[in-house]
Amino acid sequence: APKIIRGNALAIILSQIQESDRKKVILANPPFGGSERGEVKQNFDINTSETAYMFMQHFIKMLKTGGRAGIVIKNTFLSNGDASALRKLLLEQCNLHTILDLPSGVFQGAGVKTVVLFFDKGKKTEKIWYYQLNPGRNLGKTNALNEEDLADFLRLQKTKADSENSWTIDCRDLGEDCDLSVKNPNKVEEKDERTPQEVFENLNNLQYQANDILE
Repeated sequence: APKIIRGNALAIILSQIQESDRKKVILANPPFGGSERGEVKQNFDINTSETAYMFMQHFIKMLKTGGRAGIVIKNTFLSNGDASALRKLLLEQCNLHTILDLPSGVFQGAGVKTVVLFFDKGKKTEKIWYYQLNPGRNLGKTNALNEEDLADFLRLQKTKADSENSWTIDCRDLGEDCDLSVKNPNKVEEKDERTPQEVFENLNNLQYQANDILE
């Protein structure tokens, strides 16, 4: 007999949350880019119009000390300037121990790249383990993410080991804005060494090939 309450969680006044209201585990995929009434926005210490950021404040407040959470959120949360105060709050009040970077196509119709934040409340974040999920195929409605795709993540996460797709950062190296962008140090980005002239010539050749195919 689960206790399910229909309503707007953001309307709960944070200052009135009691210890008995708090949860041991929170798993959520809060809505992105929604809108809320002015009186609801005033409920949050960090002023924002992004509903996902309001929910993040709600989750932190609703967790018991020692409680754990897994939250899906837009990857722009990791670097956007308007979320810097919220990132700082999260790192100070919780141990954000893992960030799972998801590929495009995981959530149909969302049209955004997402990450999953795993954190425990009650201890300051010192190190963050990242895993960049690369299933090796394009994900979509008929080619969804599956348990096998996550097997390597689950195996490495137990010890937070480094690999081609995983690495750890020290929070002491973060700047004032607490930028948590996904930057895999184990993958060397290929640089295009062509000159602008060579690029234009290549574009022209492609255009000629396209015209030939159309004819």
